[in-house]
Amino acid sequence: MQNYQDVLAEILISAESLKVRVEELGAQISADYSGRDLLLICILRGGVPFLVDLSRSITVPHMIDFMAVSSYGVGRRASSGSARVALDLQTDIRDKDVLLVEDIVDSGHTIAAVLHMLETRQPRTLKLCALLDKPERREENIPIHYLGFTIPNKFVFGYGLDLDEYYRNLPFVGVVDLKKYKLSS
Repeated sequence: MQNYQDVLAEILISAESLKVRVEELGAQISADYSGRDLLLICILRGGVPFLVDLSRSITVPHMIDFMAVSSYGVGRRASSGSARVALDLQTDIRDKDVLLVEDIVDSGHTIAAVLHMLETRQPRTLKLCALLDKPERREENIPIHYLGFTIPNKFVFGYGLDLDEYYRNLPFVGVVDLKKYKLSS
C-alpha cells in the first residue's frame, strides 16, 4: 500500500474540527436523551473511531452494540445497492431508544436497509447519527437526525473511512487524489 501522503489531495476536515463537532453532537444527544437510557449501534468498521469519540462526549447512560454491514468491496468507491449483514446485534432493541452511528451516508442504500431491519425489531425510538453526509450521491431518502458534516462528492478516507482497508486510523478526513491513486480490481 502506498503512503497516504502520496495520494492525499487535501485535508477536508481537520482533527480539531472533528473533535469540536463530535463534542457538539455528544452534547446535543445528551440533552435530547436526558433521563433515558440509550443504545448506540455502530456500523463496523468505519464507524468505530467516530463511535468511540462520540460515546465519550455523551453524558447520559448508554450501551453500545455493533453490526457489520457491507455493500462495498476492496477497491470499490460506490455502493453495490444491496446490504449484507456479516455480524448482527447481540442486544434485543425492543422498546429501547436506539441511535445508529454511521461513518458516512452516500447513496443511502445500505443505511436504508439497516434502518428498515432495525425498525422491524420494534425499538422505542430509532434515529441516525452520521459523521459525514454526501447528498450529491443520495438515491434513498434517509433522515439524518444528528450530522457531523456535509461533504462534496469526493473520495474520502481517514477517521474510520478506509482506503482499501488502510488508513482508518488517520485523525482527519482527507480527499484521495484520484490521478495518483490507482484503483485495484
